[in-house]
Amino acid sequence: MRILVTGAAGFLGSHLADRLLDDGHEVVGLDNFITGSHANIDALEKRARFSFIEHDISKPRTFDGPLDGIFHFASPASPVDYLEIPIQTLKVGSLGTHNCLGIARAKGARLLLASTSEVYGDPQVHPQPESYWGHVNPVGPRGCYDEAKRFAEAMTMAYHRHHGVDTRIVRIFNTYGPRMRPGDGRVVSNFVVQGLRGDPLTVYGDGSQTRSFCYVSDEVDGIVRLFHSGEHDPVNVGNPTEFTIRELAEIVVEETGGRSEIVERPLPTDDPKVRQPDITRARELLGWEPEVSLKEGLRKTIPWFREQVERAGARARTLD
Repeated sequence: MRILVTGAAGFLGSHLADRLLDDGHEVVGLDNFITGSHANIDALEKRARFSFIEHDISKPRTFDGPLDGIFHFASPASPVDYLEIPIQTLKVGSLGTHNCLGIARAKGARLLLASTSEVYGDPQVHPQPESYWGHVNPVGPRGCYDEAKRFAEAMTMAYHRHHGVDTRIVRIFNTYGPRMRPGDGRVVSNFVVQGLRGDPLTVYGDGSQTRSFCYVSDEVDGIVRLFHSGEHDPVNVGNPTEFTIRELAEIVVEETGGRSEIVERPLPTDDPKVRQPDITRARELLGWEPEVSLKEGLRKTIPWFREQVERAGARARTLD
């Protein structure tokens, strides 16, 4: 297949492009580098059957030649990013999704939308099944991301029902692994970088809020299985093993050398208190469930961050 991946220079998009290339497909990557990394594209461009277009998918674009599939992964995905660029986040979720669906319709391509567990907001149902409609504050600071993804899901289903576009929707839960940006503000990258530097690990609130962390290879496998399935309704893909943020901090301290203390800071507005996927449908429809434990995944991830921290330190010494 010839497949377009928007957000291909991002953490998850670049891993997805690698997997699709491994599976023998031709991949056209697209990114505008607002949050993506040129290093991720450097690695991909060394591979056969990969090409790249620098473009903002929120703006229309035509594509030469056939396209068999589209993975729409372009979007800021961490609070640090989407709180800084809320309008671009809303645009890529709305206009970007609309453009991707138009391309899919014109090319007769299958489209998979990367949605998020954030569509559930601060959930009142736990764990969260796909049938739960969520508890989102549309005018809060996180609304730019939450509502962009909820709108993207609605637009995707409208194109499927009204135009017959072959669509998939994956709701992604907290994913981690190599290629995360050290300063992206996500809890795993924050904690690992702080631990490697020997700095205090910053826990917001008392750390009793929960998350479920899925290693990137497991996440990508679930996404690819969904793409090749016949399922049009949303499917949760995430690790159902739940940890408190304080438990995560304690594990990271242990795995990074045990020099850091844990300190508390005020809880951000609308921060979800719990987050855990019900993956019954993923198990039944896709035959999928995660295989990598949190400790195993962190041991695969920490060397990546150690290299980034050491490089940053070397650059700082050079400037001095």
